[in-house]
Amino acid sequence: MVAQAYFHEPINLTHFQNQYRKIYSFRKYIQKRGVLLDWNEVRDPIHGFIEFTDFEKSIISHPIFQRLRRIKQLALTEMVYPAATHTRFEHSLGVMHVADAMFNTIRSYEENNNILRDKFQYEDIGLERELFVIRLAALLHDIGHSPFSHSGEDLFPIKSGNKRYTHEDYTVALIKGPLREKIEGNPHNKANLRISSDEIAQVLERDPTAGASKLFWGSIISSQLDADRADYLLRDSYHIGVKYGIYDLARILGTISIGTHPETDDPVIGINEDGWQNAEAMILARYQIYSQVIFHDVRRSYDIMLHRALKSIINEYPPPSEINEFVKYDDYSVWVNILTSNNYWCKSICSRNHLKCIYKIENLSENHEANLDQISKSFGSKGIECIKDDPGKTWYDLDPSAGIMIIDKDGHAHPLSHYSRIMSLLGNTKFTRVYVKSEDYEKAKKIIARLGL
Repeated sequence: MVAQAYFHEPINLTHFQNQYRKIYSFRKYIQKRGVLLDWNEVRDPIHGFIEFTDFEKSIISHPIFQRLRRIKQLALTEMVYPAATHTRFEHSLGVMHVADAMFNTIRSYEENNNILRDKFQYEDIGLERELFVIRLAALLHDIGHSPFSHSGEDLFPIKSGNKRYTHEDYTVALIKGPLREKIEGNPHNKANLRISSDEIAQVLERDPTAGASKLFWGSIISSQLDADRADYLLRDSYHIGVKYGIYDLARILGTISIGTHPETDDPVIGINEDGWQNAEAMILARYQIYSQVIFHDVRRSYDIMLHRALKSIINEYPPPSEINEFVKYDDYSVWVNILTSNNYWCKSICSRNHLKCIYKIENLSENHEANLDQISKSFGSKGIECIKDDPGKTWYDLDPSAGIMIIDKDGHAHPLSHYSRIMSLLGNTKFTRVYVKSEDYEKAKKIIARLGL
């Protein structure tokens, strides 16, 4: 009861639920066309009630979306935080819910509607239709995930340009492929909305050739201030049982708006000036959950072990061109193989015999590189495998052009770092660690002591 009260109180969306619970003008439009778009709702521990239309329900019920019930949001984090068993399924519903709230809050200000009409030539009905495009893009943004979410992405095949496919590539392939008929063939959609699969994919891809409006609205799904982060920070914190990722979502939604970029004059989504501290709090929440949970040394050890286990079982996932083969993989199907394998890494996961962190560095320097080389050579001479972990990603993109924008009283947008001293002080924190197998830990510890590290 304590945890529930803690989470529900700061993210009480009553004001916004009243604002968008029923989309009156669009429902009247649909009723005039002779089609009633019914709404459904489900309970959610983070947002209270999440609503979806019959059209969206038909997509949610599709086996491809139901597959997300069998893909954990945080891979094997449950080996460290036992309650972290939530999935991409409920997260996707939450992202749709928050994206809806962001869109409708932006539309609640007449000055924003004027910008949208001026820059994108929207009429009211066009904006109501755009809402459903955004909702569908938010709902489907994660359907291309591989088993165990991000932990298995190194098994995606290489595409042109010597880069790996991403889960976004698989998401687009599913929307344009197996889900196309479900989306475009829906009676409500055919009669009224006429939303195409390609249109949804354009929002997710943020394809500049698709038009400025798709690029603009795509930031609600993917940016430093998006519905994805807004949901997973609160959801992950709730299920993990920590308060690191908590921030005031209601206040973020109350201050989200549109400003103009100072250099290009293009419209951008940001936070009104009187709410910049809440944007800062959201970024701090992300920093804390990444440093304390996502980069937790034992949790990271399971990422390494899982990657090696998956490599031994699957080696490489089918490419997006073989999407029907790819969707046969989920956490459940992989676990069957992990449980029956004699591979060292599979057996270690099953017995919770995880890697041990023997040396760690925050923000690698040239001196640290020399230390790592010395450790690797010393371990190798004693037959100890030296496993270096450099996650390769940071908790936040500190490039001012990519960060959260704050909108001043004149409607001009400025980077959050223009207001927040904390942003510049945090820096691009990265963690590098050296792991060894548990059976080599004591021997490795003596070597590290002898090296004086």
